[in-house]
This record gives sequence, C-alpha cells and structure tokens, in this order.
Amino acid sequence: MIVKRFIRDRRGSLVEAALTLPVMVLVTLGLINLALAGIAGLHANNAANYGARRGSVAQQNSAAIAASAAWEKLSAVRIGEYGVDVAASGGRGGVVNVVVSYRVPNYFASLAGFFGGGASAYIEGQAISAFRHEGW
Repeated sequence: MIVKRFIRDRRGSLVEAALTLPVMVLVTLGLINLALAGIAGLHANNAANYGARRGSVAQQNSAAIAASAAWEKLSAVRIGEYGVDVAASGGRGGVVNVVVSYRVPNYFASLAGFFGGGASAYIEGQAISAFRHEGW
C-alpha cells in the first residue's frame, strides 16, 4: 500500500526538473564542445597526412604541392578554422613536414566567468605529419 502511494506521488516533479535541467544542458554543451574539437582534429590530421604524402612523391616543388593537397582536403570541411604550414627539404631522402592548425569555438568560455575562471574563446590544436621525400 505504501509503495503504491510512493510511486504515484508526483508532487516533486517540477522541483526535480528545475534541478536537473541546467545540469543536463551543461553536459550537452560539453559533449558538443568535445565533438567539435575531435572532428576538427580528425580533419586536420587527415589533411596533414594527405598533404605530406602528396608532397613526398612530387618530383618538383613538393612544398607547394603538399600545401595545395592539404587545402584541398580542408576545402569541404565546415567546422572550425584551419591554417597550413609546410616545410620541405629538397632532394631525395629529405623530409616533407606539414603542420595543420585548427581552431573551434569554445562554448564554455562565457560560462567560465561564473565559476571564477577564465577560458579562451577557442579550442586550438595542431596536427603534424612528416613523410620522407621519394626519389627516382
């Protein structure tokens, strides 16, 4: 009898909703932040690998070909802002280095002030790839 009455009791549901809704919104916002940073990092890593691979097999002007290939991979990406930096040592056996930096918005930055901390408005990272230059 007491168990049935306890199960049917709905008096505290509004209070429970008022307490759990802000927590759920913060958790959802955190998951979105992590997903955006992860996706941007994945795209940056793929572009760096593709650019370095294409630059390593180029016969001439490997740095320009590597940068062009990295930007080609990033052209379809709609999440974040990217930058590409390429360094290639000339000749057979040299190394083609491609660095792709990324930046995505940090939605927690404005909320950090409420908790006494400061946070950057962006989440930033880099993906680095190096391939040895092929030679024929």
